[in-house]
Amino acid sequence: MRRLVAAGVVLVSLPYWLPKAVVALRMRIFARINGEEAIEVPGPRVDSAHFKQVYAHPAARGRSKGAALSDLFWYWLAPGPHVHQEHLEDGDRYESVARTTRRILSIPSPAAESLTTQCAGRVLDEQPVRDVDTVRLRDLMMPIWAEFYYELIFAERCPAAARRLIVDNANDVVTALKCCGLRHMRKRRRLTRYLIDRLTSGEVPQDLPASLTLEEQAYYLQGTYFNTAVVQMSEAMTHVLLVLAQHKDIQDRLVADPSDDRYLDRVIDETLRAYPLFGVAHRITSAEIAIDGVAPIPAGSVLCFSYPGYQSSGFSNGDEFDPDRWEALSAKDASYIPFGIAANRPCPAWRLSPITMRAATREILARYALYSSASHTRSIPHRGPCVLVRRPGHQSVAARLAAMRVRDRIDDMWRSIVQLVLGTYMVADARRLGLAERYFRTHDLQGRPHSTGCPMENGAR
Repeated sequence: MRRLVAAGVVLVSLPYWLPKAVVALRMRIFARINGEEAIEVPGPRVDSAHFKQVYAHPAARGRSKGAALSDLFWYWLAPGPHVHQEHLEDGDRYESVARTTRRILSIPSPAAESLTTQCAGRVLDEQPVRDVDTVRLRDLMMPIWAEFYYELIFAERCPAAARRLIVDNANDVVTALKCCGLRHMRKRRRLTRYLIDRLTSGEVPQDLPASLTLEEQAYYLQGTYFNTAVVQMSEAMTHVLLVLAQHKDIQDRLVADPSDDRYLDRVIDETLRAYPLFGVAHRITSAEIAIDGVAPIPAGSVLCFSYPGYQSSGFSNGDEFDPDRWEALSAKDASYIPFGIAANRPCPAWRLSPITMRAATREILARYALYSSASHTRSIPHRGPCVLVRRPGHQSVAARLAAMRVRDRIDDMWRSIVQLVLGTYMVADARRLGLAERYFRTHDLQGRPHSTGCPMENGAR
């Protein structure tokens, strides 16, 4: 009888502890893939006080070669991870790609706001959202950013067929990253073929890096804009909208004064602090790092920088969501790096992202009141369940929220098991394929094929 009671208690309590335990286990697995060379930051060896110093060190800029974790990220970002800006090694190749990205993203603020408003308006007008409806916020956001970045690249409205290709690609990438599903390379390659066709026809008005082949230029567009940009902006907006859905006072204040940019900026800053878009960023050391207060870090070490770990430190009430903390607190003086470290290849969209997020948030709030009882975690594997009520409606959503709460608990339990199983499989599959390891066997750090002049090494017999 006691065993039955104990088993019942464990079964009933599963939704409350199992998902968190599985997420923690997955994070440990990813951090430990590199074995003894992996150093968690912050961690026992490098604390939060030295986080920025180590991250900004010139020797902490290696990107892919020499880290088993690189094989996993290349696996998730395929096709074309070898030309993804985040994974290019320092040098002329990286600089030419980075310059191109900065130029494309340097759209003036008024133009960026206007384009975001237009894209959001068009997509939301097409959505079959009823006066009261339950949606997944990430699914709602992806077509908006697909439209935005398509128009930024091609300088024309995004056709429906192209938008579907972009959304299918981005959704497949992020679903695999969350370990909620396996990769579907056919979906991704359809977008690659579309981009190659546009490039071949001379229909891309942007000047792309001449150091890249035509196929690599397609990979660059796909990886940087139609993968990373679409995914990250969709995730960022999902976090912002979930915050508003679960903090009625904040939502009401923004609706009452939609022109209060300062307060909206504080809400966005606090969202990016509490729910950083990046989990672990890994860097490979090219030389020994010696910093006062830190044991010397040898060359060849893999530094796993934890954004959640760092951004949860240094705040007396870090567990509270408090936008007003930024009224007096400077981001420079806080444990806050939403776009990375300026000295070590920060996110190139650090200026554009908050501008476009403001515009998209205003467009959503002008149309809908938001409510959610779903859990809100950094990884949001549930894609952000939310009840939308078309303004100025006043319908009761209590029953929907109660049902959402129950379903979220149950789904989270089963999803966590799926994530562990699929995540373990993809880690093993990535190590089997060894995409980064194999690439650097035949190419140098600048992507040039090795040519030693030795017939045996070139494959001749």
